[in-house]
Amino acid sequence: MSAAKKSVSKVVLAYSGGLDTSCIVPWLVENYGCEVICFCANLGQEEELSGLEAKALASGASKLYVEDLREEFITEYIYPTLKAGATYERDYLLGTSFARPLIAKRMVEIAELEGADAVAHGATGKGNDQVRFELTVMALNPKLKIIAPWREWHIRSREDALKYAAEHNVPVTATIKSIYSRDRNLWHLSHEGGGLEDPWNEPKEEMFQLTQSPESAPDQAEFVEIYFEEGVPKRIDGEAMGPIKLVEKLNQIGGVHGVGRADIVENRLVGMKSRGVYETPGGTILYEAHDGLEQICLDKLTLQYKQMMALKYAELVYNGQWFTPLREALDAFVDITQKRVTGTARVKLYKGTATLVARKSPYSLYREDYATFGEEDVYNQQDAEGFIKLFGLPMKVAAMLDVEGTGRSKHAAPDYSAFKRD
Repeated sequence: MSAAKKSVSKVVLAYSGGLDTSCIVPWLVENYGCEVICFCANLGQEEELSGLEAKALASGASKLYVEDLREEFITEYIYPTLKAGATYERDYLLGTSFARPLIAKRMVEIAELEGADAVAHGATGKGNDQVRFELTVMALNPKLKIIAPWREWHIRSREDALKYAAEHNVPVTATIKSIYSRDRNLWHLSHEGGGLEDPWNEPKEEMFQLTQSPESAPDQAEFVEIYFEEGVPKRIDGEAMGPIKLVEKLNQIGGVHGVGRADIVENRLVGMKSRGVYETPGGTILYEAHDGLEQICLDKLTLQYKQMMALKYAELVYNGQWFTPLREALDAFVDITQKRVTGTARVKLYKGTATLVARKSPYSLYREDYATFGEEDVYNQQDAEGFIKLFGLPMKVAAMLDVEGTGRSKHAAPDYSAFKRD
């Protein structure tokens, strides 16, 4: 055992009870000779959490923490990203991305509480999650050693992991037949691997779990009204709801109508492209509603700048840079923009689509009397002449220089009269 490994006496492991993390427990004990404390965050993954402690202890852990972080997940991670309007590469609503900083933050807190000198995770060396976990640990407590077994051990496949589990009497329920790699939480469900690795293959319908196919969705459209207060959703169809209930309700409604499927070949942070299929029914509805409300509540300059900022915000979230001064600064900007994003948006759900159809707000900048052409005391059409002259002045000056210099506009058709003919 190396000196570095001997220096680790206690480690906190991000634990799900799945095949990989179940194998990591005895591997840490065997290779580092350390005490292993497991931590499982309930983010709404719908996995059976009962019996998890017995499983962790049977694998070699000394203790298991199971904590319900669903509300913090929504209010402190999902809602800020929603208010920012951030999506990665057009379609990804960042369901896995902002879950990892929360898990890692709590790992650091438990490590400090338990006097651990290291943390460990089950992210592979080919993915984004390793970056998200480790950047969070670096930002919050750089004194903690980070152990990433996938970058050290000999296990390279599901078959290898199952063999290792059997050799070390690790209780697992996984089989070789499971073809998809999934991540689920209250916000979304992701699918990778299997037949999806060929981008020409259409996802099989039996793969989806949160949404039914648009073809099987009801023939009758459903309308849902969402009330926002300073950019945060508070009510569905007039009924006040807490964050967990609200997201769960929209997931259910959207899933029935096949809303929220996204098939993306995305650019991973580690340099490769990867195909993922995501189900985010409730999130898709919320983004559509929030965008619609901002249309009437934000002025042109603020909305345009916010759209540019959203690209950087999404990149920070995707890259695991949650705990950075820039993300905090962008949140401050976003919060200012949301001061008057209060009102109701109506979204139509039909056959896989979520379409904004109506919006209203006491702070709406849209005024019917300004938009019509009948009230000269509100809008004097003669004022447009001076505006157009000033607005077009740079174009006019450039054209005048062309005409005065050559006698012709640069956009004029070529003169073929002087060309020699055969």
